[in-house]
Amino acid sequence: MPKIFVITYSTYGHINKVAESIVKGLEKAGAEVGRYQIAETLSDEILEKMHAPPKPDLPVITASDLTEADGFLFGFPTRYGTVPAQAKAFFDSTGQLWAKQALAGKPAGFFFSTASQHGGQETTVFTTLPILAHHGIIYVPLGYSNPNLFDNGEVVGGSAWGAGTVANGDGSRQPSEKELEIAEHQGEQFAKVAAKLAA
Repeated sequence: MPKIFVITYSTYGHINKVAESIVKGLEKAGAEVGRYQIAETLSDEILEKMHAPPKPDLPVITASDLTEADGFLFGFPTRYGTVPAQAKAFFDSTGQLWAKQALAGKPAGFFFSTASQHGGQETTVFTTLPILAHHGIIYVPLGYSNPNLFDNGEVVGGSAWGAGTVANGDGSRQPSEKELEIAEHQGEQFAKVAAKLAA
């Protein structure tokens, strides 16, 4: 079965909570999972003023680590409808891999967190597609393969682009059961696609 890296940047923990369900789905489908976080670029002083909790005890991903995986699921919050600077800094560090096309043919997907329902869940992923294209990485969308994505009776994060959660502007809302079910489903579906590509 494929080795999938779940790579996250999370300021307040919402993305890491969604990642737990992503991992559950990957493992359910038999994938080997590596769990990493993207390096923080903000100082401890700034994070303290933001009331950000401590980072989880996860290894920090480096560009060279990516060659060890058969595929990747990236999770991060949106920043004004695009990826946060920390994730962009990581992607910008992969130039040597790009020059060798070392990641070409590997699949990748995304999951995300926004403050509001229309806070950029789709555009956050959309803005990463040029990065994947330059590397030759194959984008694997979620599609509308989970019925919770059709539920308009309550706030449900996620879309055809990937699993997601809506955290509220103050971060008070935690991922819902339906959002976590979508995330688990994405992990399971992604593992199946990655296994076909790795065969």
